[in-house]
Amino acid sequence: MKIGRRVLLTTAALTVAIVATARAHTMFLKLDSFFLEPHSTNVVALFNGDFDESENHITRDRMLDVSIVGPDGVAHPRAEAWRDTAMFHWHADSVDTALLTFETGSTGTYTIGVSTAARVIPLDATAFYEYLVHEGLVDEIAQREAAGKADDDAVERYSKHVKAIIQVGDDRSGEWAEELGYPVELIPLQNPYDLVVGDDLQVRFLRAGEPVENALLYANYEFNPHSHDESGAHNEAVEVRTNEDGVATIPLVGGGRWYIRTIHMVETPSEPDLDYESNWATLTFQVRGG
Repeated sequence: MKIGRRVLLTTAALTVAIVATARAHTMFLKLDSFFLEPHSTNVVALFNGDFDESENHITRDRMLDVSIVGPDGVAHPRAEAWRDTAMFHWHADSVDTALLTFETGSTGTYTIGVSTAARVIPLDATAFYEYLVHEGLVDEIAQREAAGKADDDAVERYSKHVKAIIQVGDDRSGEWAEELGYPVELIPLQNPYDLVVGDDLQVRFLRAGEPVENALLYANYEFNPHSHDESGAHNEAVEVRTNEDGVATIPLVGGGRWYIRTIHMVETPSEPDLDYESNWATLTFQVRGG
């Protein structure tokens, strides 16, 4: 495990991140506060960009599943519960963020999840390499270099699967551990709301319901905001790999709203028109003290 990891980005990488923005977005479920009142009306934002800013909204036709799991059961909000907004005003007619209005029920710990349909994107060799660098996919870079494919263009199929753990009222319940059956999924092994700054949170990473060994996970929190220095370095608080049981340990080094993210990418030799499939996963929650 490495704390305070810095992924160096070249100027070209930053240029590609702008040109190929449709491919460089991580998706998060984010609330102003993850601590809510029972039987209250609330809004959760679906960010598609980074943890600080959303650059592109997700349309309803891309959402294969939207689930809210709490002590009263499972709810699947209707499409009408969503609305799109220009939260960050990138340009005059921009729409960058999808917002879901939902009701809490009884006190307890809830899981909210969204899973999207796959899309396919072709990238030339330079753009694909810089995307891998930008997202910290160091294993995939090494594999392409070892196979002599570093100069090959790539066609990738990608989808995104995100979860948030929220605390409603004071009483805890077990829905924080709910598996939603997504293609990839981050499962906490402790209730995050039983933890404080300085504790460790263990999470298990699943692909098709099975643990993934040696997966590379990144984590960060709002008081260590997404940033780049003058050299283009990308800063995140934690980098860690999963063990043979698919479990990684995240040291909660600060308070506030947190995310954990990973991308599971594999080659697709049985599909002649496709080179890679990637499934993106994030988990968001809040730690008291921030």
